Amino acid sequence: MAGFSWYLSEGFQVIIEKSKDAKCSLKDVQLRFLCPDDLEEVRSLCRDWFPIEYPQSWYEDITSSERFFALAAVYKSQIIGLIVAEIKPYLKLNAEDRGILSRWFASKDTLVAYILSLGVVRSYRRSGVATMLLDVLINHLSGPVAQPPHEHRVKAIFLHVLTTNSEAIFFYEKRRFRLHSFLPYYYSIKGRCKDGFTYVYYVNGGHAPWGLYDYVKYVARAAWRGGGLYPWLWGKLRTALTIAWHRSTSKKKVMLRYKDI
Repeated sequence: MAGFSWYLSEGFQVIIEKSKDAKCSLKDVQLRFLCPDDLEEVRSLCRDWFPIEYPQSWYEDITSSERFFALAAVYKSQIIGLIVAEIKPYLKLNAEDRGILSRWFASKDTLVAYILSLGVVRSYRRSGVATMLLDVLINHLSGPVAQPPHEHRVKAIFLHVLTTNSEAIFFYEKRRFRLHSFLPYYYSIKGRCKDGFTYVYYVNGGHAPWGLYDYVKYVARAAWRGGGLYPWLWGKLRTALTIAWHRSTSKKKVMLRYKDI
């Protein structure tokens, strides 16, 4: 049976799932951000993990640019896992991704986090390393203490995944990522087009665009918090009648003044 313990590193406090079959002790795993000296090691790992060939400039960016949240899990001086996410303004997303948030968040201050990669060395998988890295990212963006420069402005964490990557899909769904959309022919892998999914995890009050059901649920919840549905409806109706009465009275006064003239 899996257990839970607290892990503390560089100000990040997260819950880690520990398995009896773990091939390394998470207490011995260190977390640190990537640096330029990691470029060749990271490139070798990504080529082994992912079917997509990233350009040299991508590795240079994630190992040196502050625009990326690039965190490595290190065990015995070797990188055994890493997560790379880009923090970007919501308004600058590609057209296929702008629907992940409600229009209420269509502001220049709204940020989103795009997970570019999350991988673990095969011999250390199912040891809680991927969960640890993902939890640190989520906690950094939505924890109780605001982390500058984002300061809880990130409203969604999202990613793209191949529809055939059932292992990754199960991993994210287990961690409450929601399937948002289907992306036909989104990937080009070795000259062949592959379909993808978009998965989203909402933080800091962010949510998807609402439908009729969501509005009804919101009204019902607001009514319940206000003491019940009938008192809430009566309060709204009374306010509307008061406004209508004042408008009618004001109109009559204007007409009387006009007649006097």
